[in-house]
Amino acid sequence: MAILNSSGRSSSSKNDPWRELEAGAKSWDDFSPRDREDIVRFYAPKIRILALRLKAKLPHSVELNELISAGSLGLLDALGKFNPGLGIKFETYSENRIKGAMLDELRRMDWFSRGLRQKVKVLEDAQRHIEHETGAPATPEQLQEHTGMSEKEVQQGLEALHNQMCLSLDSFHENVIGRKNMTEDEPFQSTAFQEIVDKVANLIEELTPREKLVISLYYGEELNMKETAEVMDITEGRVSQLHSQALIKLRKTFRARYESE
Repeated sequence: MAILNSSGRSSSSKNDPWRELEAGAKSWDDFSPRDREDIVRFYAPKIRILALRLKAKLPHSVELNELISAGSLGLLDALGKFNPGLGIKFETYSENRIKGAMLDELRRMDWFSRGLRQKVKVLEDAQRHIEHETGAPATPEQLQEHTGMSEKEVQQGLEALHNQMCLSLDSFHENVIGRKNMTEDEPFQSTAFQEIVDKVANLIEELTPREKLVISLYYGEELNMKETAEVMDITEGRVSQLHSQALIKLRKTFRARYESE
């Protein structure tokens, strides 16, 4: 009976090359060119799935094919470095490598124009000022009045800020998971890193119950905005508001407490 793996491909033979890779029967270098091609094709659908999930959080200017290309390089990197002796499933290890490669490509691309980056900085400063004065999150109307920007400019700037924070949290999430699955040739200072993880975890605990649930569903369960809205029985707009609100709180509190350390 054929079995569907998480990438959506059917597999039935115990001698399939990807099974041998997963079991540690062979390393990547030991496979024939044809077997290597079969392995890459088997895991390729996973790249597209991960790229689509990430693309949903990004501006329209970011091309899906660019994410897929970066993810393909991440898969090849995972294939070359995978060590089954560490007790990690290849699918788990490769997913972290693929996501990491996509995030690296996004950082390299730097999709913010200089003008948009300036707007984001002005809006961040305005948010801090308004929140300090009023004790409440800044509204778009308050930001328009404070900065002199038009409604459209504020909307574009807030969207860019939202995307920037999503990428930052995604990067942190990949680092947390990736650090747990590192190969022997990639040591790291576990104590220092664990301190950062603990700090962020503590900050998340300080969020409101609904904010914590949004963060958990969006990043932990990897649901999109629509799916998160259905689970929470609220509108997508409200999910987006809670999500942005939570990220702003995390960023602001982390800076206030720890950036001087």
